Amino acid sequence: MPGFELFGEEEKKEVNDVMSTGIIMRYGFDGARKGNWKAVALEKAICETFGSKYAQLTSSGTSALTTAMASLGIGAGDEIIMPAFTFVASFEAVLSTGAVPVLVDVDESLTLNPEAVRKAITPKTKCVMPVHMCGSMAWLDELQQICKAHKLILLEDACQSIGATYKGKYVGTIGDAGTFSFDFVKTITCGEGGVVMTNSEAVYTNSDGYSDHGHDHKGGADRGADQHPFLGYNYRISELHAAVGLAQIGKVHQFLAIQKKNHGLLKGILSQVPEVSFRTIPDPEGDSCSQLSWFLPSQDIARAVITELKAQGIAAGNFYWFDNNWHYIRKWDHLKEVKSLHALSAAQTEALVKLKTQDFSASDAVIGRCISTGISLLWTEEQIKEKGEKLVAVIQKVLREQTVSA
Repeated sequence: MPGFELFGEEEKKEVNDVMSTGIIMRYGFDGARKGNWKAVALEKAICETFGSKYAQLTSSGTSALTTAMASLGIGAGDEIIMPAFTFVASFEAVLSTGAVPVLVDVDESLTLNPEAVRKAITPKTKCVMPVHMCGSMAWLDELQQICKAHKLILLEDACQSIGATYKGKYVGTIGDAGTFSFDFVKTITCGEGGVVMTNSEAVYTNSDGYSDHGHDHKGGADRGADQHPFLGYNYRISELHAAVGLAQIGKVHQFLAIQKKNHGLLKGILSQVPEVSFRTIPDPEGDSCSQLSWFLPSQDIARAVITELKAQGIAAGNFYWFDNNWHYIRKWDHLKEVKSLHALSAAQTEALVKLKTQDFSASDAVIGRCISTGISLLWTEEQIKEKGEKLVAVIQKVLREQTVSA
């Protein structure tokens, strides 16, 4: 799945360019860096590769989301509709801006259910934030229509689906803004890093300043000559991290081709089991294939399969999302119990407490049956065959046992 599996001479070369000068900060020190501007080069490559007019690098996917929200004018009291199945960073970013996360159900696409979004809209709703989970995409046509009808912002959290497309456009470039994460386990990695992508010059200008203490970056080589037209924070990426990403983005199409091939081979093997079904993909041609997400007939069977995989020592790369405390509302006790180190607003606190009693049974019915298998770039066809056959054997064993016990 992640690009770190194929680190090579390209990454070493870009990093050594930076180390040869010792200038690892992305701004300033113009003469000493001897023409090395890795962050600038990576931003340009992101725009060229994914088709975004503007790109602003940040220190992480989380800081990219926070920067995007602030740059879009989202703040205190604004409601952001988001899915109950995502990574915790999504709601962390919402809360950090003073906004209010409104969590709604997902469907078998593992992304926002458009009808659930419609029902959640209130006069305080300002933004809909689909999260393109597990390598695939949300129902973007439907969500765009909803946002247009209600004059809402569409912010794409595409951190988990680098390289996925929807009707020919890369996810993250379709809404008012979008974000990628370049952390260690993403399709392409900087080690740590993220990016805000947008086609709006105003959003880009805001992101450029907000991620660097509000600097307007108009002072040239003298950072002290920059003005600060608004408040900002330090969400800068380093030149070392950008250097790794610059090498990785040059190989992204290679990575995606390998993922799609390996994903297809494994899916073909699992398809032999009639009781296994697969997630709904809004645009099947656009799946980045970083994970193969599949369903079993019931939650009990899915849990039993994961238990058996672990017992046989073959669970690596398989995620049973229902009991995963990073990715699903069921285990987010720290969110529902408002365990914050700083005081949240009354509106935020009220919304989080309500999560304790909110009905997520529709999502439970989906997530409770879902297993996702991470796709490695290093697998050989023989290894995929072996892995697939082991998965099939475990599933069939559990199904037989369930039948006997019934």
